[in-house]
Amino acid sequence: MSGLVVQRIRLRWTSRDPAAATVRGRLDREYALPALPADRVVGHEVLLDEATGYQPAHQIRHGESAARDAGLWVQWSDGRAVVDRLPSDASFPVRRVGTRLFSLGPGESARWRANFRFTGCQCAARWWYEEWTVRVAHAPARPELFRDARWVRDRDERVHLYGGPRPGRR
Repeated sequence: MSGLVVQRIRLRWTSRDPAAATVRGRLDREYALPALPADRVVGHEVLLDEATGYQPAHQIRHGESAARDAGLWVQWSDGRAVVDRLPSDASFPVRRVGTRLFSLGPGESARWRANFRFTGCQCAARWWYEEWTVRVAHAPARPELFRDARWVRDRDERVHLYGGPRPGRR
């Protein structure tokens, strides 16, 4: 049985001015997979943080926690990977329950996109925003796996983080 490969690309920022949004809009959201360990679930995390000039920080994860760290819960059923979105601790949008994202058979790939507004603890509130692009494949890892992917499911849950509907959506 092939395993599950998860790649989460997180874009984090605090600035809300138009010039900063233009910079964010030009950032790469496609990354080749590095060499990953052999495990049932492996993950590649890429963080692009405004605080570091959006220099990509890469982490490799493996084991069941690789999916949980990317905000996913995975169950296996009849050779398929059933992938749910875990509840979020984001301040907005509030998602306190998990939701089924997709089910992947061998060789299938899917993408989930979402964005969030977070705040620190109540004693020292600090707001920041994140946009996630999470790619999941029920296939062996290879560098171009997600660049070549055809999504059997492409779920876009991005919202307008500053109030009102997201532009271009009704």
